[in-house]
Amino acid sequence: MKKMFIKDIKSGDRIDEVFVLSEKTMGQKKDGNNFLNIAIADKTGTIKGVVWDDVNQAASLVQAGDFVHLQGHVSEYRNDLQLVVKKMAPVNADSVDPSDFLPATGRDVNQMFQRVVALTDAMAEGHLKLLLHAFWNDAGFVKQFKTAPAAKKMHHAYIGGLLEHTLSVALLVDRIAGHYSGIDMDLLLTGAILHDIGKIREFEYSRRLDYSDEGRLLSHIVIGVQMIEEKICRVENFPEELALLLKHLVVSHHGSREFGSPEVPKTIEAVLLNYIDEIDSKVTGIRNFMAAEDPNEPWTGYHRLLGRHFFKTSFSAVRDT
Repeated sequence: MKKMFIKDIKSGDRIDEVFVLSEKTMGQKKDGNNFLNIAIADKTGTIKGVVWDDVNQAASLVQAGDFVHLQGHVSEYRNDLQLVVKKMAPVNADSVDPSDFLPATGRDVNQMFQRVVALTDAMAEGHLKLLLHAFWNDAGFVKQFKTAPAAKKMHHAYIGGLLEHTLSVALLVDRIAGHYSGIDMDLLLTGAILHDIGKIREFEYSRRLDYSDEGRLLSHIVIGVQMIEEKICRVENFPEELALLLKHLVVSHHGSREFGSPEVPKTIEAVLLNYIDEIDSKVTGIRNFMAAEDPNEPWTGYHRLLGRHFFKTSFSAVRDT
């Protein structure tokens, strides 16, 4: 049974525990000798580490994604904690509890899924409803959809995160887009539900949260469009223009080519989806960042990706949906 978790580790601690080896790269010192840079993880976080001794042997015994038993000590390096590893050995996956190593949503996954299905059933447009039910009737897809994370780090980066994010974006469609007239709400809602479905294959999430080979080579946007095309072929007489508009929602939902969208939003529905997706991912990511900071401090540390500190008001930790 795992007794030490990463969130509790501090400088000076001695380590004798099992973790997931999330990263492993070989480096070379100035004298030409090798060393090993690693990152280890459990459900509470990640910490960097280094192996100085018996490097080649250690590297040959384990691969990224393995469970490993580590012995060593923790020090500070460039204002961050660093694990100096003395011994590292692989651990049989059957001897560990996977729930100790993967963070997961605190919400009821089945309940969230039923809410998404209920939104589908309330649609008026028959072809889009049939398309979504083609996904819901696919047991393999549903299992992955309930399990996949929505990201590796920034937002909803945990088991069930994709479903949680999808439901949140779908609910925001009614609250935000419903303010405007002339919006194809069924089309926008379908785009909201399907915009990130490629993430069920973009990520590997059986032991650690990381990108799959397919995800690195294609991205969830390309994978998602492929998945939608496959299901559209099963819906009789699906309108060609409707298919085109739906796929445009998926390929443009990141908003710009700089952020990974093959095309920028070119319909009102696509513009709305881009901003709604941005709202949910940013708010959730910032709240998760705040929750991991010192609760006694009014300001967070510096958020490198967003380039700022955040002030924690009394309402910052409130969670919706």
